[in-house]
Amino acid sequence: MTGKRRRLAERRKACGFNQEDFAEAVGVDRSTVQRWENGKTDPQPWHRPKIAKILEITASALDTLLIPDAYAPTQPPSTWLTAVPPASDDEFDAYELARRVGASDVGKETLGRLESAFDELAMKYPVSPPQELLDRVRKHSVYVAHLMDARMTLAEQRRLHIVGGWFQLLGATLHIDLKQHHAATARLRTAATLARHAEFQEIEAWCYETDAWRVLTDGDYSRALELSQTAQQLAPAGTSVAIQATAQEGRARARLGERAQTYAAIQRVQQISETLVPRKGTEHHYQYDPGKSLAYTATTLAWIGDPAAETYAREVIARLAPADDIHKWPRRVASANIDLALALLGGNRLDEACDAAQRAILSGRIVPSNHWRALEVVKAVEMRRLPEASDLREAYQGLKALEN
Repeated sequence: MTGKRRRLAERRKACGFNQEDFAEAVGVDRSTVQRWENGKTDPQPWHRPKIAKILEITASALDTLLIPDAYAPTQPPSTWLTAVPPASDDEFDAYELARRVGASDVGKETLGRLESAFDELAMKYPVSPPQELLDRVRKHSVYVAHLMDARMTLAEQRRLHIVGGWFQLLGATLHIDLKQHHAATARLRTAATLARHAEFQEIEAWCYETDAWRVLTDGDYSRALELSQTAQQLAPAGTSVAIQATAQEGRARARLGERAQTYAAIQRVQQISETLVPRKGTEHHYQYDPGKSLAYTATTLAWIGDPAAETYAREVIARLAPADDIHKWPRRVASANIDLALALLGGNRLDEACDAAQRAILSGRIVPSNHWRALEVVKAVEMRRLPEASDLREAYQGLKALEN
């Protein structure tokens, strides 16, 4: 069977893979992927289930992608969106209509709606399950990839690259939350590439800051410090990413035990964030706000063993916790309860510490990438041979079971 399979390549790119990463994930050489996409060879039967799984499509959908472009049935662009089941296709039908009535093949209206959709997802990030948001991010990424081949002005092309970069960045963050590191790496690389094409350093800086958080959770504190400093060098002055990267530096230095530099980073965060006016809502993941400053300070002080962490953690909880329903907490509140537990353990207020940790674990708001923080408290309680240790360990094991 001969003939290029552009749609197969588009699907691969929409999932955040370049040819080399995709080949590694499937377990073949890059040249094999090139032959598949050029239509020179077909994937072997034993490769197909894995390819479908990696591309997150059905076997039937994969068969459709393998039809050479010259023989593929004509279909409206919105049909592409059915590769990953959405909550509804109405949103994308509206995008397509707006695109068709615009002055160009893309149009300002379509770009504006994509930008608004990204802001909406970024504001839902603190209170939504990662997998749920990831499904929507994937669909928007597919749509952006589809528009890349359309005719557009240079200004529209830059906006498309920027919004595509934001979706890739958010997708990488969600993959990290779910501990899907290969996919996260692929999306971060794509986001950085789009940012460089658009000459938009803010997204590139966020890529380094996001990677700093990832390696911090893996225990590579020196690398986290290096990445956070690179992010600060790239970040435009006074932007949210400049503050966030500085906060990430403080966290890394706290884990390294560098007390003086940790306090200096905390002070810089507080000074810069005082002048920042939120533009897109206080819960936007890529918009720094005073509440985030409190939360990051609580975590940093808890890691360095400063009793003041308790005050900051309690203020975060008081500001953001909705009544007593732990299942409606933003993730920040669950993290603040872990910080509170660590601070209380340091002060030998053991009953209160166990209660705060238990509430954090049972809230269901701790994503897999943060399970290690809950485990730190569990191990600290077990080392003290407290009677609550077995209950806390059982709750933690229940949390881990949800990851699988």
